[in-house]
Amino acid sequence: MAATVVQFEEPRLARLLFGSSETAWFWLVARLWLGWEWLHAGWRKVLGGDITWKFWDWGRDAYSLTGDGNIGWIRSGTVVGADGTEVFRGVGDNIAGFAARAVEGSQGAHPDVAYSWYVNFLEFVRDDFHPYLGALVSLGEFTIGLALILGAFTGIAAFFGAVLNFSFMFAGSAGANPGMVLVSLFIVLAWRNAGWYGLDRYLLPKLGVPWEKKSPVSSLQPPGGTHGADAGKRRDE
Repeated sequence: MAATVVQFEEPRLARLLFGSSETAWFWLVARLWLGWEWLHAGWRKVLGGDITWKFWDWGRDAYSLTGDGNIGWIRSGTVVGADGTEVFRGVGDNIAGFAARAVEGSQGAHPDVAYSWYVNFLEFVRDDFHPYLGALVSLGEFTIGLALILGAFTGIAAFFGAVLNFSFMFAGSAGANPGMVLVSLFIVLAWRNAGWYGLDRYLLPKLGVPWEKKSPVSSLQPPGGTHGADAGKRRDE
Protein backbone atom coordinates (compact mmCIF):
# COMPACT_ATOMS: atom_id res chain seq x y z
CA MET A 1 0.00 0.00 0.00
CA ALA A 2 1.49 3.33 -1.08
CA ALA A 3 2.06 5.92 1.61
CA THR A 4 -0.11 9.03 1.45
CA VAL A 5 1.82 12.22 0.69
CA VAL A 6 0.48 15.38 2.29
CA GLN A 7 1.59 18.85 1.23
CA PHE A 8 1.56 21.45 4.03
CA GLU A 9 0.94 25.06 3.08
CA GLU A 10 3.31 27.72 4.39
CA PRO A 11 1.83 30.20 6.87
CA ARG A 12 1.00 33.56 5.34
CA LEU A 13 3.69 35.29 7.39
CA ALA A 14 6.34 32.86 6.14
CA ARG A 15 5.26 33.43 2.52
CA LEU A 16 5.42 37.18 3.08
CA LEU A 17 8.86 37.16 4.70
CA PHE A 18 10.61 34.50 2.66
CA GLY A 19 8.85 34.48 -0.69
CA SER A 20 7.52 37.94 -1.47
CA SER A 21 9.22 41.01 -2.97
CA GLU A 22 7.04 43.09 -0.64
CA THR A 23 9.48 42.43 2.23
CA ALA A 24 12.65 42.58 0.09
CA TRP A 25 13.51 45.98 1.61
CA PHE A 26 13.81 44.32 5.03
CA TRP A 27 16.29 41.76 3.71
CA LEU A 28 18.17 44.51 1.92
CA VAL A 29 18.90 46.17 5.26
CA ALA A 30 19.90 42.87 6.88
CA ARG A 31 21.99 41.91 3.85
CA LEU A 32 23.88 45.20 3.74
CA TRP A 33 24.70 45.02 7.45
CA LEU A 34 25.93 41.44 7.19
CA GLY A 35 27.80 42.13 3.97
CA TRP A 36 29.58 45.11 5.50
CA GLU A 37 30.66 43.03 8.51
CA TRP A 38 32.20 40.41 6.21
CA LEU A 39 33.75 42.91 3.80
CA HIS A 40 35.23 44.86 6.70
CA ALA A 41 36.71 41.63 8.12
CA GLY A 42 38.18 40.49 4.80
CA TRP A 43 39.29 43.78 3.27
CA ARG A 44 42.38 44.26 5.45
CA LYS A 45 43.35 40.59 5.18
CA VAL A 46 43.30 40.75 1.37
CA LEU A 47 44.26 44.34 0.47
CA GLY A 48 46.39 45.37 3.45
CA GLY A 49 44.66 48.59 4.50
CA ASP A 50 41.49 49.23 6.47
CA ILE A 51 38.09 50.17 5.04
CA THR A 52 35.63 52.65 6.49
CA TRP A 53 32.33 54.18 5.42
CA LYS A 54 33.72 57.54 6.62
CA PHE A 55 34.85 58.70 3.19
CA TRP A 56 36.51 61.81 4.66
CA ASP A 57 39.12 59.51 6.26
CA TRP A 58 40.07 57.71 3.06
CA GLY A 59 43.19 59.86 2.58
CA ARG A 60 44.79 58.62 5.81
CA ASP A 61 47.60 56.06 5.75
CA ALA A 62 45.50 53.53 7.66
CA TYR A 63 43.17 53.20 4.67
CA SER A 64 45.88 52.81 2.07
CA LEU A 65 45.87 49.62 0.01
CA THR A 66 49.63 49.42 0.53
CA GLY A 67 49.23 48.60 4.24
CA ASP A 68 50.66 45.52 5.92
CA GLY A 69 47.39 44.15 7.31
CA ASN A 70 47.50 41.22 4.89
CA ILE A 71 50.87 40.02 6.16
CA GLY A 72 50.35 36.70 7.91
CA TRP A 73 47.20 36.10 5.90
CA ILE A 74 47.77 36.00 2.13
CA ARG A 75 51.42 37.12 2.07
CA SER A 76 54.53 36.94 4.20
CA GLY A 77 56.58 39.83 5.56
CA THR A 78 57.83 41.66 8.60
CA VAL A 79 55.54 43.62 10.91
CA VAL A 80 56.20 45.66 14.02
CA GLY A 81 54.93 43.95 17.16
CA ALA A 82 53.16 45.56 20.12
CA ASP A 83 56.49 45.94 21.94
CA GLY A 84 58.14 47.64 18.97
CA THR A 85 60.14 44.62 17.81
CA GLU A 86 59.99 43.38 14.24
CA VAL A 87 58.30 40.02 13.73
CA PHE A 88 58.35 37.91 10.57
CA ARG A 89 55.07 36.25 9.63
CA GLY A 90 54.55 33.73 6.87
CA VAL A 91 51.41 33.12 4.83
CA GLY A 92 48.67 31.89 7.16
CA ASP A 93 50.64 32.45 10.38
CA ASN A 94 47.80 34.53 11.82
CA ILE A 95 45.32 31.69 11.45
CA ALA A 96 47.93 29.33 12.92
CA GLY A 97 48.18 31.60 15.97
CA PHE A 98 44.39 31.67 16.30
CA ALA A 99 44.29 27.87 16.14
CA ALA A 100 47.10 27.56 18.69
CA ARG A 101 45.30 29.81 21.18
CA ALA A 102 42.09 27.84 20.66
CA VAL A 103 43.94 24.55 21.35
CA GLU A 104 45.33 26.03 24.59
CA GLY A 105 41.77 27.00 25.55
CA SER A 106 40.61 23.41 25.11
CA GLN A 107 42.26 22.37 28.38
CA GLY A 108 40.75 22.37 31.85
CA ALA A 109 37.40 21.56 33.39
CA HIS A 110 35.47 24.12 31.33
CA PRO A 111 37.22 24.31 27.96
CA ASP A 112 36.40 26.92 25.32
CA VAL A 113 36.61 24.21 22.65
CA ALA A 114 34.23 21.47 23.73
CA TYR A 115 34.68 18.90 20.94
CA SER A 116 37.75 16.71 20.74
CA TRP A 117 37.37 16.24 16.97
CA TYR A 118 37.52 20.01 16.51
CA VAL A 119 40.64 20.21 18.68
CA ASN A 120 42.23 17.68 16.33
CA PHE A 121 41.20 19.85 13.36
CA LEU A 122 42.69 22.95 15.01
CA GLU A 123 45.95 21.11 15.62
CA PHE A 124 46.01 20.15 11.95
CA VAL A 125 45.46 23.80 11.00
CA ARG A 126 48.15 24.98 13.41
CA ASP A 127 50.76 22.50 12.21
CA ASP A 128 50.09 21.95 8.49
CA PHE A 129 47.04 23.55 6.91
CA HIS A 130 47.38 27.21 7.96
CA PRO A 131 49.13 28.44 4.75
CA TYR A 132 46.09 27.34 2.74
CA LEU A 133 43.37 28.15 5.25
CA GLY A 134 44.72 31.66 5.90
CA ALA A 135 44.29 32.60 2.25
CA LEU A 136 40.96 30.76 2.02
CA VAL A 137 39.49 32.56 5.04
CA SER A 138 40.73 35.96 3.83
CA LEU A 139 39.40 35.63 0.30
CA GLY A 140 36.23 33.95 1.59
CA GLU A 141 35.36 36.80 3.96
CA PHE A 142 36.03 39.36 1.23
CA THR A 143 33.96 37.49 -1.38
CA ILE A 144 31.05 36.78 0.98
CA GLY A 145 30.85 40.45 1.95
CA LEU A 146 30.96 41.63 -1.65
CA ALA A 147 28.34 39.11 -2.78
CA LEU A 148 25.94 40.06 0.03
CA ILE A 149 26.29 43.78 -0.64
CA LEU A 150 25.73 43.32 -4.37
CA GLY A 151 22.92 40.81 -3.77
CA ALA A 152 24.56 38.16 -5.95
CA PHE A 153 23.89 34.50 -5.02
CA THR A 154 22.71 35.85 -1.67
CA GLY A 155 21.57 32.57 -0.13
CA ILE A 156 24.82 30.80 -1.02
CA ALA A 157 26.94 33.66 0.33
CA ALA A 158 24.96 33.76 3.60
CA PHE A 159 25.31 29.97 3.96
CA PHE A 160 29.11 30.02 3.63
CA GLY A 161 29.24 33.01 5.96
CA ALA A 162 27.34 31.00 8.58
CA VAL A 163 29.81 28.12 8.10
CA LEU A 164 32.70 30.49 8.87
CA ASN A 165 30.86 31.91 11.90
CA PHE A 166 30.22 28.44 13.27
CA SER A 167 33.88 27.56 12.72
CA PHE A 168 34.98 30.54 14.80
CA MET A 169 32.45 29.76 17.55
CA PHE A 170 33.52 26.11 17.69
CA ALA A 171 37.01 27.47 18.34
CA GLY A 172 35.72 29.42 21.35
CA SER A 173 35.43 32.85 19.72
CA ALA A 174 32.07 34.57 20.19
CA GLY A 175 32.18 38.31 19.51
CA ALA A 176 29.74 39.24 16.74
CA ASN A 177 29.56 35.67 15.42
CA PRO A 178 26.26 34.62 17.09
CA GLY A 179 24.41 37.65 15.75
CA MET A 180 25.89 37.17 12.28
CA VAL A 181 24.88 33.49 12.28
CA LEU A 182 21.29 34.37 13.18
CA VAL A 183 21.00 36.93 10.38
CA SER A 184 22.73 34.56 7.92
CA LEU A 185 20.30 31.72 8.60
CA PHE A 186 17.30 33.97 8.05
CA ILE A 187 18.80 35.25 4.79
CA VAL A 188 19.34 31.64 3.68
CA LEU A 189 15.62 31.03 4.28
CA ALA A 190 14.82 34.19 2.31
CA TRP A 191 17.11 33.34 -0.61
CA ARG A 192 14.28 33.92 -3.12
CA ASN A 193 13.67 37.57 -2.21
CA ALA A 194 16.73 38.62 -0.17
CA GLY A 195 18.54 39.69 -3.34
CA TRP A 196 15.52 41.27 -5.05
CA TYR A 197 17.13 44.70 -4.65
CA GLY A 198 20.38 43.41 -6.09
CA LEU A 199 21.85 41.24 -8.83
CA ASP A 200 19.80 38.17 -7.86
CA ARG A 201 16.76 39.88 -9.35
CA TYR A 202 18.35 39.25 -12.75
CA LEU A 203 20.62 36.27 -12.02
CA LEU A 204 18.05 33.88 -10.55
CA PRO A 205 15.51 34.08 -13.41
CA LYS A 206 18.34 33.73 -15.94
CA LEU A 207 20.13 30.81 -14.25
CA GLY A 208 17.10 29.15 -12.66
CA VAL A 209 17.34 26.42 -10.03
CA PRO A 210 18.22 22.74 -10.63
CA TRP A 211 14.88 21.34 -9.46
CA GLU A 212 12.92 23.44 -11.98
CA LYS A 213 14.85 22.46 -15.13
CA LYS A 214 12.80 20.63 -17.75
CA SER A 215 14.01 17.27 -18.97
CA PRO A 216 15.08 17.07 -22.63
CA VAL A 217 12.13 14.75 -23.38
CA SER A 218 9.42 16.91 -21.85
CA SER A 219 10.81 20.08 -23.41
CA LEU A 220 10.61 18.57 -26.90
CA GLN A 221 7.04 17.32 -26.59
CA PRO A 222 4.21 19.54 -27.84
CA PRO A 223 1.60 20.62 -25.26
CA GLY A 224 -0.82 17.88 -26.29
CA GLY A 225 1.83 15.14 -26.32
CA THR A 226 3.57 13.60 -29.34
CA HIS A 227 0.66 11.30 -30.14
CA GLY A 228 -2.24 13.41 -28.97
CA ALA A 229 -3.97 13.49 -32.37
CA ASP A 230 -3.62 9.75 -32.90
CA ALA A 231 -4.94 9.05 -29.43
CA GLY A 232 -8.00 11.20 -30.12
CA LYS A 233 -8.56 9.39 -33.39
CA ARG A 234 -8.46 6.02 -31.67
CA ARG A 235 -10.99 7.21 -29.07
CA ASP A 236 -13.34 8.35 -31.83
CA GLU A 237 -13.02 5.01 -33.52
